[in-house]
This record gives sequence, C-alpha cells and structure tokens, in this order.
Amino acid sequence: MNRSLTTTAGLILAQIAISAGAETFAGFELDPGTKLQLQVSPFTYHYSYDEKHRQVQMVGLERERANGNLDGITFFTNSFGQPSVYVYPWGGAYNDLGGVKALSFKWTAGLLYGYVEPYQNKVPFNHNGFSPGAIVALAYEFKPGWSAQIDLLGTAAMMFQLNMQIK
Repeated sequence: MNRSLTTTAGLILAQIAISAGAETFAGFELDPGTKLQLQVSPFTYHYSYDEKHRQVQMVGLERERANGNLDGITFFTNSFGQPSVYVYPWGGAYNDLGGVKALSFKWTAGLLYGYVEPYQNKVPFNHNGFSPGAIVALAYEFKPGWSAQIDLLGTAAMMFQLNMQIK
C-alpha cells in the first residue's frame, strides 16, 4: 500500500472515530461500556532477515464491548509492501492481567487478505490472497485512553502498536 492509500485509510478511520464520540457509530447504537480504539503501528520487527521485507504500515479501528469481546479491522502494507486488510469479527480482551490494572491480554481471529503472487505462500492456508488470521497481544495503558501494544504475528514478526481510545 503506498503512503497515499495508507493516509487515505487513516483519514477515513479518523473521520469514523470523530463521529464515534457520540453514542452512535455508523448509525448503530453503541452499548454502554463499549470502547472504540484507533490503532496505528510505527514499527514491526521481523524475526528473520529477508532483503524483500518492507516496513509495515498499519491503521485500524477496534471495538471492545463491556463483556470483553473484540472485533475490528486493520488496513496495512504487509511485509512485502502489498496492500492488505485484516477483518476480525472474533476476539477477546482480558483486562487487569495478573492484578496489574493497566495490563491486558488480547486475542483476535478473522480473515486476512493481501498476500498475493509472488508471496502467497508466506501465510498458511492462503487461497487467492485470502487466509485465516489470528493474533495474540499484550497491551499496557500508560495514560488514560492511550495504550501501547505488542502483537505476535505468528512465527514471522512482532508488531509494536499505539492505541488511542476514541469512545
């Protein structure tokens, strides 16, 4: 994804985020206790070097319900510079991990699109660019409404992420 596409996706998500400050989101009522977070990733660390690796750029929107269920969408450039998207309708957040109020564990599962020729074999079970996806993460809220997160991306990499609560 080139910078202009990433910037456009970010601006669209920011507009959605601004409108989400109300008790409705895209015309739907939000349950009390629902949190919306705007996500960005400034850096991804690959476990092994590959000269074809490119810097990953990510922007996303995540919803956490009062019961801890998560869902969301992220737009990103994958490790090979291809425009990609991860839609996750399933996930969970476990807050106050180990008695530490600011620490939480998260997991998500969904559908990944974007690993196409010649990198279609870089993710398992890929079919025409579509593959299942799953991510586990640790998040730490360092300031009310702001958290840093580390996402484990299988055996390939770890992503460092910044989350800003917008509702």
